[in-house]
Amino acid sequence: MHHVAPDEQAAFDWVRSYLSFLPSSCLELPPVVNPGLEPEVTSHDLELNSIIPDSDKVGYDMHEILVRIFDDGDFHEMGAATAQNLITGFARVDGRSVGVVANQPQVLGGALDAQCSDKATHFIRLCDAYGLPLVFVVDTPGVLPGIEEERSGVIKRGGRFFRAVIEATVPIVTVVTRKAYGGGYAVMGCKQLGADISLAWPTARIAVMGAESMVGIVGRRQLEAAPVDQRATVRQQMIDFYNATMATPWIAAERGYIDAVIEPSQTRLEIRKALRLLRDKNTAKPNPRKHSLLPV
Repeated sequence: MHHVAPDEQAAFDWVRSYLSFLPSSCLELPPVVNPGLEPEVTSHDLELNSIIPDSDKVGYDMHEILVRIFDDGDFHEMGAATAQNLITGFARVDGRSVGVVANQPQVLGGALDAQCSDKATHFIRLCDAYGLPLVFVVDTPGVLPGIEEERSGVIKRGGRFFRAVIEATVPIVTVVTRKAYGGGYAVMGCKQLGADISLAWPTARIAVMGAESMVGIVGRRQLEAAPVDQRATVRQQMIDFYNATMATPWIAAERGYIDAVIEPSQTRLEIRKALRLLRDKNTAKPNPRKHSLLPV
């Protein structure tokens, strides 16, 4: 379900707003509305520099970031009532429509599950069908573990999410704000799966897993060898070392996983610059009689 309106007028208003982001058909270009607004950093942009909590364990509302990195603070959300750990919706960059896929740290810590995979798959394919570029805003600890998720088909439904990203031919720009771990990093528009331009904030942590999980696996013997009264201190030292030397955006940039580490306040203008560079992207499509085999 994409939206529930309180009355008929509100429903019509929502649909009008929804259609304003889309072209009349898949053979036309999306509309351009008020391009060139706010070409310099604004006070709202500067608020992004302090929006990420100091602790990785503290959540924040991703909507507070989304309203600051797109034109006019305008974000038209789809499926707001379902799979709230993932946000999907439309916005504009320099007057041109884009589709946005973002993690929501306030729900399940931003972890990905089976239900949000379906939500993302539908939305990504919708944007690709109508030629809307995709912007991923990433803060996820990875895929939600558990027996219930396995029973819900998280692997199969997550595979459709992967396939939608891989098959998308529209421009893809990714911004990592904080956590980008494991399969969550991979499916949320990483360069290895086809993102054209990948950016990260200095607060980003890009790695196979989080520091706490790493210490529990790799550092288990070292912790067992430490005196009992010192184990908490040793564990924290290992976590701090991992975060400072391994799970940093600088290492990811050095290895080519991201294109640049940017100041949060520059995000809106950097997305604008990236999509301007990608405006003429043209990916040859396969024979129309051929199609991929989706995980079903």
